[in-house]
Order: sequence, then C-alpha cells, then structure tokens
Amino acid sequence: QVQLPESGGGLVQTGGSLRLACAGSGGTFRDYTMGWFRQAPGKEREVVAGITWEGGRISYAASVKGRFTISRDNAENAVYLQLDSLKPEETAVYYCAARSGPIQTVSMEYKYWGQGTQVTVSS
Repeated sequence: QVQLPESGGGLVQTGGSLRLACAGSGGTFRDYTMGWFRQAPGKEREVVAGITWEGGRISYAASVKGRFTISRDNAENAVYLQLDSLKPEETAVYYCAARSGPIQTVSMEYKYWGQGTQVTVSS
C-alpha cells in the first residue's frame, strides 16, 4: 500500500535545473530515511542523496555535491531534490526511496520505491 510517486522530471538543457518531488502515502514515514537514486540505461542504480527524518544528516554522491540539494517536509511525507547545473550524463530515471533507519547508499537497503521520474539533460 505504500507508494512514493515522483514528479518534477522533464527535459532541460545542460546547466538547467529541475526540482523533483516525492510524496509518500499509505503510511507514516516517521523516522524513515528518504533517498534519491538514479539509473541510466545500461547502468547500475546509484545513490544520489539521502536525508534522515530530522534532516540532521544529509549525504550526497560525490558527483552531485554542491549542485543538488535534498530536503523534506515531514508534515507532507514529502522529499525533494533540487537539481542545479545539470549535466547530460545525469540523464536517468530518478527514484524516490525510503527505509527505516539510517542513511544507506546501497539500493537494496531501501524497502519502498517510487516508479521513477525521467530526467533528460540535452547537450
């Protein structure tokens, strides 16, 4: 019953920005870590960012640090990812994920997943 629908993906030019949103439903996400992952065609799914319930601990993949910003609104069970200065190689399906416990960088550690939203960055 838990769903994590993502929105906000689209087509942008190199250097452009997008803001992805994920609104959890079907249960409370109290004490859940929320994360964003992405998967490009032919590539393994990789972690992009993670944030704990209180927002006290945030992590980013080295490749996106300084350009992407993760945040959450617990009243709405929502997590956001602001993507700035996008690069063509960051074209991928971006997934929202949730797990009970601390931030993990391995996708198999996350129990709940959205269906993904496509981000396409033109060169």
